[in-house]
Amino acid sequence: MAGVVLKISAAWRSVKLGSLVRSSSIPGLKFHTAASPLMGATVEQFEQAKGRLSTLKNDPGNEVKLQIYALFKQATQGPCNTPKPGMMNFVNQVKWDAWKSLGSITQEEARQKYVDLVGSLVAAEGGSSAEVAAQPAASGPTYKTLLVTTEDKITTIRLNRPSKKNAVSVEMYKEIIEALNQAAKDDSVITVMTGAGDFYSSGNDLTNFTQLPDGGVEQLAKQSGEVLRQYVRAYIEFPKPLIAVVNGPAVGISATVLGLFDLVYATDRATFHTPFSQLGQSPEGCSSYTFPKIMGTAKAAEMLLFNKKLTASQACEFGLVTEVFPDSNFQTEVWTRLKNYAKLPPNSLALSKQLIRSTERERLLQVNDAEVERLVERWLSDECMNAIMTFFQAKAKL
Repeated sequence: MAGVVLKISAAWRSVKLGSLVRSSSIPGLKFHTAASPLMGATVEQFEQAKGRLSTLKNDPGNEVKLQIYALFKQATQGPCNTPKPGMMNFVNQVKWDAWKSLGSITQEEARQKYVDLVGSLVAAEGGSSAEVAAQPAASGPTYKTLLVTTEDKITTIRLNRPSKKNAVSVEMYKEIIEALNQAAKDDSVITVMTGAGDFYSSGNDLTNFTQLPDGGVEQLAKQSGEVLRQYVRAYIEFPKPLIAVVNGPAVGISATVLGLFDLVYATDRATFHTPFSQLGQSPEGCSSYTFPKIMGTAKAAEMLLFNKKLTASQACEFGLVTEVFPDSNFQTEVWTRLKNYAKLPPNSLALSKQLIRSTERERLLQVNDAEVERLVERWLSDECMNAIMTFFQAKAKL
């Protein structure tokens, strides 16, 4: 029997599927019925729930895993229509039984139950079950690397590459630009950025440097520089209150742009690291200007020149982080505040932000241009190329 349990767990890890919901059989979990029982959850909500499932920190147990598996099968394929596995095929028998027990419930109903179950699991870990069922932001585009939702007048942009520690790929750069532009125009009052899983973001995905266009390294550097310029500009010009909910380590570009946010809330297990010189590069995200202004020249130099990693409490002490919360109640405390902020008059917030930020706008745009120009030079230097090559070689040995 232990072997069966191990195989079920392995199947769960590889597929992260969806489930039979007998709500009374799962102690401590509360299931929320669909807002529209005839239609069930939308495909977008179902996809968002799949993404949120990968962020769970705790193993929910084999019973729940089987329920999740069965609901996924029912939602994507309909009622069980495959022959029952043979007597000796224990794992597939158990999975088949779970799927079969759903009977003839519709795919739409199964999607809703799947979304409800994932929402309950997220809520049990201190998150908000409503985040899973939130509607896509302003009927905007869907994203491959992000989960973007709008609820309670809050647009949430969630970096969603947890298996890569939310490393920022070229695709993610472009999608964040698009998401920020969309959030600037929607009817939300505030916009929140956070990460899926245990990391806020591990920074720039260095595989970005391995995909050469036809123009070679020079063309790659030029294209990357322009994407970075537009990316940072989207933060500088964002018109509404922008709040970072730093749920874990923030590295590189994810840390440097924090100086452009209006509030930064962090869990006490977050860290902040900008290892630019270690990789033969130079600061970006306007950090060469915002960091010295926020924390003083000496502390900024420790981070930007000498790769010093700050704890959450240090980052708060130096002014980069607004407030730090114990990880055990981080999500609950922060989202309670955010929902209260979102009840404030939106025009007053936007106009007040404009007054606070307007004197810095042109300066920040100039800094951004200068940082990008210097980085393009760095990317083409032997020093930077050798540093990145050394990084990949060291990683390959692990």
